[in-house]
Amino acid sequence: MSNFANAFAPPAEQADAKNLIGLSRAELAAEMATLGEKPFRAGQLWHWIYHRGETDFAAMTTLSKAFRARLAEGYRVNRPAVSECQESYDGTIKWLLSFPGGHQVETVYIPEVDRGTLCVSSQVGCTLTCRFCHTGTQRLVRNLSPAEIVGQVMIARDALGEWPASSIDRRITNVVMMGMGEPLYNYENVAQALKIMMDNEGIALSKRKITLSTAGVVPEMYRCGEELGVNLAVSLHAVTDDIRSTIMPINNKYSLAQLLEACRRYPGISNARRITFEYVMLKGVNDSPADAKALIKLLDGIPAKINLIPFNPWPGSFFECSDRRAIQKFADIINAAGLPAPIRETRGEDILAACGQLKSASERARKAARPQAAENLS
Repeated sequence: MSNFANAFAPPAEQADAKNLIGLSRAELAAEMATLGEKPFRAGQLWHWIYHRGETDFAAMTTLSKAFRARLAEGYRVNRPAVSECQESYDGTIKWLLSFPGGHQVETVYIPEVDRGTLCVSSQVGCTLTCRFCHTGTQRLVRNLSPAEIVGQVMIARDALGEWPASSIDRRITNVVMMGMGEPLYNYENVAQALKIMMDNEGIALSKRKITLSTAGVVPEMYRCGEELGVNLAVSLHAVTDDIRSTIMPINNKYSLAQLLEACRRYPGISNARRITFEYVMLKGVNDSPADAKALIKLLDGIPAKINLIPFNPWPGSFFECSDRRAIQKFADIINAAGLPAPIRETRGEDILAACGQLKSASERARKAARPQAAENLS
């Protein structure tokens, strides 16, 4: 494991300066107009910020010295502050990032043989209270801004030496909106951040390389499909409304029938571009052969891939992971029906970076400190 301080926190004298990261192209052009500059200046800045990853206006040498000086007076190009970095024995890296107000989230990089996936957060805490998810035990504090979302990708690229943003030999090939929070309950900010990531003249990630995960915010699923067209992952985890409502309260608002109808109508799905259904394996809850057969019937007509996720225990959790034999039997039944059902390999478990384990270290530290504080006062 390794820890390091962040080199990108804004200096004190720039505290009131406006951060250019997270602005849309139109917003960036509008800022340049306030300086009396022509629209092409926004394109030049976009290139330096998102293609080259530059944070220092003085180094943006295609701009005149006078213009660079004016930019430095009122603007900044800053990432979130890195409070801590942990690296797992398997190469997974987790960053604890700090934002104004003392808020923190976690971002995770997962290296694989054929890809490198960055798991990005969308909220501080989570709107939802899924009973099997550690992140869900931390109440929602606030939504992340576009700058704070896209900044997570930029921090990871800084750490992995991925500037300029070439599409060749990238270590970060895929982005998944599967970190802290429900992305579709922060739709506007997430959408703006994803559009920045997909811009061909900057970070230039294809929409086919971006996956947005949702617990089933049905109205925003339709917007996501129409406006972004990124890959969709759905946290399903049960085959009946009764069980799903018990472990995922959002099901009381949007039923399985409503959720699956939105999946069937998601634009562009096909056997070559399936919806991924996440299914955490909970012993004695959703892991029987009957559940597997019901899942096949439930997804009939939807081009689907089912990710079977062994439950990752966390302090205070009261579920157990299904036995390996039960998980394999579940997978065999689904595979025999012609649906791919890989069993997800647990990654980063030793640093609490595995699926469902994300919860900021600051929150854990505060809770751990409370009993000691009470003892000191007694």
